[in-house]
Amino acid sequence: MAELHAEQIRQTPSPLAPLPEHDILTAEQWGILSAIADTVVPSITSQEGNRLLQHPLRRDVYDASCKRLKRSVGLERAHDLAQRYLAESATAQPEFRNGVCRLINLYLPNDAQKQLLFVLDALNTRAGSIVLTGYATPFDCLPIQTREKILQSWATARLPLFRALFRSLTSLVKVIWIRTSPSLGRVLSFPRTPVHDNPPGTFFPFRFLQVSPAASAEPETIGVDVVVVGSGCGGAVAAKTLAEAGLKVLVVDKSYYWPPEHLPMSEEQGSNHLFANGGVIQSDDNSIAVLAGSAWGGGGTVNWSAALQPQGIVRREWSQKFGLSHFTSAAFQADLDAVCERMGVSSAAIEHNKTNQVLLEGARKLGWSAKVVPQNTGGEAHNCGYCTYGCGSCGKKGPTETFLPDAAKAGASFLEGFDVQEILFAETAGGGDKRATGVRGLWTSRDSNGGVAGADRTRREVILKAPRIIIAAGALATPLVLRRSGLTNQHIGRHLHLHPVSFVGAIWNEDIKPWEGPILTAVVNEFENMDGDGYGAKLEATTMLPGLFLPILPWQGGLQYKELAAKMKRMSGYISLARDRYGGRVYPDPIDGRCRVQYSPSKHDKGHILEGTARLAEIAYVEGAREIFASVPGLETFVRPASDPVANVHVTGNNTPSVNDLEFQTWLQKLRRKGLPSPDAGFASAHQMGTCRMGTSPKNSVVDSNGMVWGTQGLYVCDTSVFPSASGVNPMITAMAVSRGIARGIVEQTTVGTGAALKAKL
Repeated sequence: MAELHAEQIRQTPSPLAPLPEHDILTAEQWGILSAIADTVVPSITSQEGNRLLQHPLRRDVYDASCKRLKRSVGLERAHDLAQRYLAESATAQPEFRNGVCRLINLYLPNDAQKQLLFVLDALNTRAGSIVLTGYATPFDCLPIQTREKILQSWATARLPLFRALFRSLTSLVKVIWIRTSPSLGRVLSFPRTPVHDNPPGTFFPFRFLQVSPAASAEPETIGVDVVVVGSGCGGAVAAKTLAEAGLKVLVVDKSYYWPPEHLPMSEEQGSNHLFANGGVIQSDDNSIAVLAGSAWGGGGTVNWSAALQPQGIVRREWSQKFGLSHFTSAAFQADLDAVCERMGVSSAAIEHNKTNQVLLEGARKLGWSAKVVPQNTGGEAHNCGYCTYGCGSCGKKGPTETFLPDAAKAGASFLEGFDVQEILFAETAGGGDKRATGVRGLWTSRDSNGGVAGADRTRREVILKAPRIIIAAGALATPLVLRRSGLTNQHIGRHLHLHPVSFVGAIWNEDIKPWEGPILTAVVNEFENMDGDGYGAKLEATTMLPGLFLPILPWQGGLQYKELAAKMKRMSGYISLARDRYGGRVYPDPIDGRCRVQYSPSKHDKGHILEGTARLAEIAYVEGAREIFASVPGLETFVRPASDPVANVHVTGNNTPSVNDLEFQTWLQKLRRKGLPSPDAGFASAHQMGTCRMGTSPKNSVVDSNGMVWGTQGLYVCDTSVFPSASGVNPMITAMAVSRGIARGIVEQTTVGTGAALKAKL
């Protein structure tokens, strides 16, 4: 993002795959989209110029903005930097167009592509422009100032269509500009390499099977005892457990392993290499963005080190409501403790940064319950705010540092770049349950440089034969694999549970560089059980990398957004996270088969999220934040007023802020009144669960209490999709423990080797 010298960047580059040869946007459509982008992030000048390309300001307004930026930047030659920053437009760099092209051509679903193209075409005609803008002139022929007013009018339009259009287009532009801007990183003093970073830590030298180029049309065939599809938290634990019991295990994943010298990746490369669908999957109604890891090590490679065990109220719900008594057993607790011990889960060495200190101290002042969040960092301090894009220090003891190496040492094999197309079955005698016999998929090699960007990659159909198949592809992908394999259980893909979040930001008087220090080390749990049934909101810190946090900042105009974004070095960010009560579903896109999400946060859950949002604002206020903003549509930023005795202005709470102070209460009432309406309010979630839930019958679930898919033999699911409902905490530890229990059961039932010896190894 920033203009950094090569010696300032430790990471080995991870080039992206080439863009598609055919661009779905015409030159005219690109012209309209560029005009929108340069309105959201305009080139701002103090001189009259080309009003189609620049947004001129009065000299006094421009100078005042430069002064404010200089105060925010605090760098030598800040005046020149402030001017360059203001003058930069979204489309100034060719990387911006490449980023937009990649997102639209590769990651936008077909129907969303058609909707975007329709809008761009309409804005290029007189009739369409009149309907959408009120002007007969095509959008790109209007001055930037006029275009800005049009976007502002969409934000508050009575028709939801316009408000949704505003949110989608401004979000797209903000995301790509932040990733590609040459000046924003310098304004923020944001280092591409963590300042605390050391050379890559000791890491396991993974070796992967290679498939020879096809000599015939026949697929390559490999035979093992167990195929584990997915290398994430669930699959890794299952692989370790089964391999250490003497079974011949093969772990496959469609993603690739990136050694620590590549980590943490840049935001552009990390989004594409380490996450599904380029970093975001939008629900069908665009109400929520779902972030799902898709890397070797799965979500454990990109999560924030939070290692929380499921709470008693959730375990009792799964036991009593869903008939799964295992979740209140000593055996399940033993599995939880075992996975925590292997990763060195502890809170002893945590060094809280400003963001997390605010949560703990603010909750203390308000008399609320809060606690430290244990970390899976081997009992060591791990002050890495960049782990969302991979941990270069190997300090985070996720699957690639623990369970997968353990599996390898016990004899397991690995295959990266293997995209499973279907599970293979053989009919059993008498027409009973289907018996799993293997999987069929497409393997894609690395290129000749060891990356994935070259055009010389080999592709080969491969069949993996095994009497036991474990699907651990995650709650978004696992149900799609089952559906593609011909399974018809009505619950496959349904009961999708998420932890939807809304955001609150605080701005302080001093630089805090929020990307430094650990990401999430504290949680306020005072409001996690608002309805008495275990549903409510947790208050937590969020990752503070610019490309993930700045897109959520409100856009009210080009100058306003640039000035607000420049304050990020003084910001701390928080989430109000709900354990959702009512779910959605995932299903394959009817055209290309990619994962689609049908989900809208319910009124019940939004009420909890809104309450958590208000409580986060209270914490920030009593801790002395100068400004507070929330992702509540139409809500202005709260700016702490100052007393002025000369002007006879007296402000309550100037020295000892209280949530009862009149000025703050007035703003808080506006927050509650505006709420989180659809489609204006946007939500996000990084936790997906429940789409192949566990239960007591195929009439209410996809897998039985042993993790076996109903109506099959030898087919199991070992990931968050088996959760009966939302876990309420980061699902990593829960998924690992569930997987360990399922894998132990497989070993106990197997007839391979000596049964007693296998059990003794558990």
